[in-house]
Amino acid sequence: MIGVFDSTIGGLTIARAFEQLLPRHSLLYLGDTARASCENMGNADIVQYSIENTKFLIENGAKIIVIGCNSAAGTAAETVRQTFDVPVFDIITPAVQEAVRVSHCKRIGIIGTHATIASNIYSDTVTGLFPEYKVFSKSCPLLVPLIEEGWISKKETKMILKKYLSSLKNRQLDTLILGCNHYSLLKQLIQPRIGKKVTLVDSAFEVAKEVRSFLQDVPDMLLPEEISEVRRHYFITRLTETTEYVAEKIFARPTLLQLT
Repeated sequence: MIGVFDSTIGGLTIARAFEQLLPRHSLLYLGDTARASCENMGNADIVQYSIENTKFLIENGAKIIVIGCNSAAGTAAETVRQTFDVPVFDIITPAVQEAVRVSHCKRIGIIGTHATIASNIYSDTVTGLFPEYKVFSKSCPLLVPLIEEGWISKKETKMILKKYLSSLKNRQLDTLILGCNHYSLLKQLIQPRIGKKVTLVDSAFEVAKEVRSFLQDVPDMLLPEEISEVRRHYFITRLTETTEYVAEKIFARPTLLQLT
């Protein structure tokens, strides 16, 4: 069973990617929405939150852990790996690797929440591995609230998105990392506004691809009972009309969210 945790509902985009790429694997998701978002936590709190959520997933059958929160991935991934004897994947590394792979001009853009961009986690990861690459980052703090309010198709959202992306359009990018798992829901709006020649790298989809590649090399992690009975459980620590709405948008179907 694959376990995914996030501090918001946006991590369900990762769960959707796993449904698409690994349909024979059971999945356990924890959206810890009852706590303050990771963006409002100090580093020590983020580490503690990540350990507690990883423990919950493992105790409920997860054999692989995916850290779906960007802040937690940047702050707590190594501690989680050292604390638990299971494979741990983060959302940042595979997105960076894919962006570097597809970029021909070595000019990569990144959009994310204020906290993610301010942390420089994506840009530092790119330039730390590939110093010759140029990275251009843009904080887009209004996008997540707009998505969670159900304003995905509103003209106001399109106007704000155009404004955010305008400064990046002049940077001659050929690749743009969507550095927030919510942004998967905006790809159809982002592409025409950043330009059709720019390749979008969806961090949620890339981490699912990385886990799929890992499981192809370690096939015995697919337990016999998972083949015959795939189980998917989506746990939320605070359930609201908004979380139910966003979940339905992500999966294009009513999705049963369970309270922990």
